[in-house]
Amino acid sequence: MPGTGCRAEKNRKTFTVFAPLAASRKHPLKQDDEIDTILLWHPCPSLRTPEHDMTADESVDQKAMFDRIHNEMVDSFDEELEMELEDGLAADEVAPTSVDDKEAAKQLRQRYFRELFRLQGELVRMQEWVVSSGHKLVVIFEGRDAAGKGGVIKRITQRLNPRVCRVAALPAPNNRERTQWYFQRYAAHLPAAGEMVLFDRSWYNRAGVERVMGFCNEEEYEEFFRSVPEFEKMLIRSGIQLVKYWFSITDNEQEFRFSCRVHDPLKQWKLSPMDLESRRRWEDYTKAKEIMLERTSIPEAPWWVVQAVDKKKARLNCITHLLSQVPYEDVVRDPIILPPREHRPDYHRNEIPESMFVPDVS
Repeated sequence: MPGTGCRAEKNRKTFTVFAPLAASRKHPLKQDDEIDTILLWHPCPSLRTPEHDMTADESVDQKAMFDRIHNEMVDSFDEELEMELEDGLAADEVAPTSVDDKEAAKQLRQRYFRELFRLQGELVRMQEWVVSSGHKLVVIFEGRDAAGKGGVIKRITQRLNPRVCRVAALPAPNNRERTQWYFQRYAAHLPAAGEMVLFDRSWYNRAGVERVMGFCNEEEYEEFFRSVPEFEKMLIRSGIQLVKYWFSITDNEQEFRFSCRVHDPLKQWKLSPMDLESRRRWEDYTKAKEIMLERTSIPEAPWWVVQAVDKKKARLNCITHLLSQVPYEDVVRDPIILPPREHRPDYHRNEIPESMFVPDVS
């Protein structure tokens, strides 16, 4: 049946097919549910129950297949754990000093993962609606350096189709682009029907880094503020939904995150000369941000501020808010049936030379 999920009941030899409440907005997962419950939003092959036309051998084979699928889903969650390690799992937390502190930290992390996986399931559902309805969505992520924009974008896109949800992170304009209409190079990345584009920094560079670092003159700066409300209204009239986020962190938190990057060889590439200069000009950036938020927050596309000192809370809050902004609904789909493989008598598989295999180093 459409929209069904599956899981094996513990201590039983048979399968039961469940309609996943987790896949319904009316029945969201509770944070204290078992981690297996999070798997309910995943699609799985249609299962025939032994009570119908399945033999005992088929039931065993079906259970073995389900176990493999279940394990594969669990393995996919390791991607999130790997990203947490990359971010420095304990870098933004106070190191536990007692057994109680360690247990509390463990429970907080478990709740974070449960909620994140639930939200990522909702993002998949939102993606299906975007494709089905032809919706066009643009999400802008702005904020200070090291504010956590990239971490949120990673979690949003992690389980989505990259052909549907794209990230636009443009480098500094080249000589040709500097002669173009200011919004031209950004317009080239806008979505078509059934697409989402996440801007990791955007045309608001002019109100931030270009203003503070002197990359634009006063006339260009003022022209930006005259143009950007009309530009965004034009996008909205064309059918694009525009959501804008500003990630806010404190002076001390940015200094701490920069220090982490300085001492982590895997993250030093994130520290550009511009980042280091932005640290020195904290107050100038504060003034530029305040002017930008005041002059460019319009009813059709208001700014939303994400308190981002706590990275994990910022991710959950931002994704939850984004989901609330998009009027997505369940998309009814026909059940997916895996066709049997054809076996032809004249088929012969050629052996691959041993020299072509990648060496196994594990």
